Amino acid sequence: MTTSATAHTGSEGAIKAGDNVTDRLLAANRRYAEAFEDPGMDARPVLRVAVVACMDARLDLHEALGLELGDCHTIRNAGGVVTDDVIRSLTISQRKLGTRSVVLIHHTNCGLESLTEDFRSELEMEVGQRPAWAVESFRDVDQDVRQSMQRVRTSPFLLHTDDVRGFVFDVRTGLLREVDPA
Repeated sequence: MTTSATAHTGSEGAIKAGDNVTDRLLAANRRYAEAFEDPGMDARPVLRVAVVACMDARLDLHEALGLELGDCHTIRNAGGVVTDDVIRSLTISQRKLGTRSVVLIHHTNCGLESLTEDFRSELEMEVGQRPAWAVESFRDVDQDVRQSMQRVRTSPFLLHTDDVRGFVFDVRTGLLREVDPA
């Protein structure tokens, strides 16, 4: 898979003992800011689309979808699943910032396929408190995309639910495969 950014493989981009990743990110930000010019944009996405996707580091959404800065709203979480918080973000995106389309992207070899809701019990045993949130794990990525599409389409808070499409990104080929909503 090629991307616009340098893909780190092996140990070349790894954080070494004693290094601080946040300091490394701040140094990169200072270099970025030196050449930064205000693009004069507002928060409304040019393409009027919101993309909901997994947080997996292998997904370079802008490159994979041919997007530029300002084209879309990007909402990411573990699995790319539609949770109450995703509905909150989509509602603000649509009602206050003008988006009309929703693209949902899950991917092959997702870590949520190997988790179960038992993870919440493990956390409760470790920290003494059960998380209020669900893990939202799944075994069938296509079915989970369908479930996510259904959650968007049936939310009473969303104004625009006609153009909701779901996809599975193949982490080996970089191709998107559309999931039939039926």
